[in-house]
Amino acid sequence: MELNQFKIKVLPLRDKLLNYARKMTDNPSDAEDAVQEVMLKLWNLRQKLEEYRSIEAVAMTMTHHLCMDMWRTQRLNNLPLEGLQLSATVASLECLLEEKDEFRLMKEIIDCLPTLQRTIIRMKDIEEYETEEIAEITGCTAEAIRSNLSRGRKKIREIYLQTIQERKRRNEA
Repeated sequence: MELNQFKIKVLPLRDKLLNYARKMTDNPSDAEDAVQEVMLKLWNLRQKLEEYRSIEAVAMTMTHHLCMDMWRTQRLNNLPLEGLQLSATVASLECLLEEKDEFRLMKEIIDCLPTLQRTIIRMKDIEEYETEEIAEITGCTAEAIRSNLSRGRKKIREIYLQTIQERKRRNEA
């Protein structure tokens, strides 16, 4: 499926997917993230989309699964410590909490970036898209992608180091 066909067959589904995601997440921001993720997945599957009877059904299923994953992740992040059961083979509770804390911190830092930088960072560093693919999807030039990626990574590094230093100061006090 070429870009024009994708625009005609898939992009019109966006509003329907967004309404569905809003109902499932009760959070407009999470719904937007979920739909954006689904659209990117559909774009990556564009060569195989013709094999499905209903692209809309595939898109709705993807949205449903992604929203459920988001819900599960949020539920796990909100579990009280008493709910955690650690076996002897699992790392110590302290290590587990540190990893969870680091993951949460990085997610918060990435979420506070400007939208374009956040999107590019996620596509490049998390979903491992190539620069050319990101440029095609976002409509930016490859140079703009590299520039935003560099600025975003620099900002993440600065905020991360500041946060770590603040934590050390608090622990020493």
